[in-house]
Amino acid sequence: MQMSGNTLFITGGGSGIGRGLAEAFHRLGNTVIISGRRMDRLQATIAANPGMVAVELDLREPASIKQVAADLIEQHPTLNVLINNAGVMLVDDVAGAVDEHLFVSTVVTNLGGAVRMSAALVGHLKSQDKAVIVNVTSILGFVPLVPTAIYSATKAALHSYTLSQRYALRAPGIQVIELAPPWVRTELLNSTEEARAMPLGAFIEEAMKQFASGVDEILVGDAVAMRANPGPGEDALVTTFNDLIASGSPLG
Repeated sequence: MQMSGNTLFITGGGSGIGRGLAEAFHRLGNTVIISGRRMDRLQATIAANPGMVAVELDLREPASIKQVAADLIEQHPTLNVLINNAGVMLVDDVAGAVDEHLFVSTVVTNLGGAVRMSAALVGHLKSQDKAVIVNVTSILGFVPLVPTAIYSATKAALHSYTLSQRYALRAPGIQVIELAPPWVRTELLNSTEEARAMPLGAFIEEAMKQFASGVDEILVGDAVAMRANPGPGEDALVTTFNDLIASGSPLG
């Protein structure tokens, strides 16, 4: 994708990877609009990055998505890049009863949010030059983390959806990129100071290099090995990975 001269919309842009990407693209001279449910986070981000724009968005609500998409098209007609980054990650119990609120909220936000946001903007993106959709998945879509089984499953589903989306949007000329982060130091699972996780700055720096290279799939650090895992023998790495995580400090 081109690295400057874009108008980007990033969901979940008030913290973590979303904010890191927003600031990196902002520094390159792009017009950046961020969204999220917490306006205090969004306001702090745009205050630190003059010229950045923030809009409130609840990805759990289809009406909110449709309204924000309509406003974006009207107010930012040059919008050509959508980054579906927003997500929730909560500890669940795959061996116990289903927490209905956790289950529905995670699926509707992580998968439904990206599907609905893409659908709301894809008609507009088809009319733009150098249009791009970026779906932020996770290495856990390839090697699930058992204490966050539902989150991991949503990321596997979004990976599959991305493959379909990339195929379907070849003719209109929209590049569809999957960004599958490793464990990064963010607020997800209280990982801001997690020694086992990759520093956010280092992750963003390498991810931006790969964006500039034009690839359709961005893999940083441990993500390379994890991406190669799915196949007939995948249970072995799932077991090893989860045993390793279980031997460290508790998650969440």
